[in-house]
Amino acid sequence: MLEGRDIICFCNDWDGDPLSKKHVMLGLARKNRILWVNSIGNRNPRATGRDLRLVVKKAREFAAGCRRVAANIYVFSPLVIPLHGNALARRFNRWFLAATLRRVCRQLAFRNVITWTFFPTSGDVVGRLGERLVVYHCVDEYSEFTGTDKAAVAGMEERLLAKADLVIASSQLLYERKRRDNAPTFLVTHGVDVEHFRRACSPDTVVPPELAGLPHPVIGFFGLIADWVDLETVRFLAVSRPQWSFVLIGRTQTDIGRLQGLPNVHLLGRKDYQVLPAYCKGFDVAILPFVINDLTNAANPLKLREYVAAGLPVVASAIPEVEKLDGLVAIGRTPAGFLAQIEAVLRSGTAGPRLERSRAVDGESWTSKIDHLSELVTSVEHPRAMEATVR
Repeated sequence: MLEGRDIICFCNDWDGDPLSKKHVMLGLARKNRILWVNSIGNRNPRATGRDLRLVVKKAREFAAGCRRVAANIYVFSPLVIPLHGNALARRFNRWFLAATLRRVCRQLAFRNVITWTFFPTSGDVVGRLGERLVVYHCVDEYSEFTGTDKAAVAGMEERLLAKADLVIASSQLLYERKRRDNAPTFLVTHGVDVEHFRRACSPDTVVPPELAGLPHPVIGFFGLIADWVDLETVRFLAVSRPQWSFVLIGRTQTDIGRLQGLPNVHLLGRKDYQVLPAYCKGFDVAILPFVINDLTNAANPLKLREYVAAGLPVVASAIPEVEKLDGLVAIGRTPAGFLAQIEAVLRSGTAGPRLERSRAVDGESWTSKIDHLSELVTSVEHPRAMEATVR
């Protein structure tokens, strides 16, 4: 594993759900110092109450300065204008963000910095922080998210790829796309916290009461409920099998009107990461219903491996990274196909968490992935300024 490095990480907000980014940085923080830079935005803001509250929150966090949130991890919320298609806004962001981050790095006495970015919108400021190495860890096709200025985000990613010393892609499609613009590009799929999710297989784990009282079979999903989740398929399943219970766990970020009024659909809201295995224990089958588009085709959903680590049978949409797991995961190519695959699991008598299924991802731990990432960084490391400090 990397050791003794100072890393600036451009990421999503620290207080969000633990995505692959947080797992990677928590692992690296065991032997390195991390400056976690909260989200600098990907989509254009809208005149909504939600976005207004987010602006106020960002301003307060920026005023609070840098804070230590865990061993070797410091979080800083920058102030930027999230209008990536506006040249003046980008120029301001480039100057102001670089200046504030250099100041924070001086306060933390960061030296020989590695910039490790997950966000293409960092492309204008990366390279201006006195870093010795730039890593672009690409986990999504960010220009395809709803609400983004696609051309602007794609342009910023091109500039980032030109600056990067190392590019990591989490899916085969992302790898194929990004290696065209950058030579040292490697495919490293997501890991999974096997021991955490395997608690779903333990007789000592108690299913939460709000789930334990539902009629079986329970067909479950957890994750952000956004516009890439195929709610039409969920509705089809719920209407087709009114005696089944359909449980969706996660923050809602899209219109769920088509599910409202269905008595067997239960929207339980966001749950803390620590209790997800207990909810998984109450599932008979886990589902991953995704709309098929350019965004999801490039995705490698973390929850796919988390479901398997929990020992659950999984039925998922036919995106490329799911197709690679055919045999471990059942594929539903249509709403009717989803229903048929779920019924096949239920008929087989193998519903619910099973330890033997969980063991299929024993070699996919985050520790092994972070060791691999560390080896790749070491292999391309060539200091830009070996003894330079951030000025």
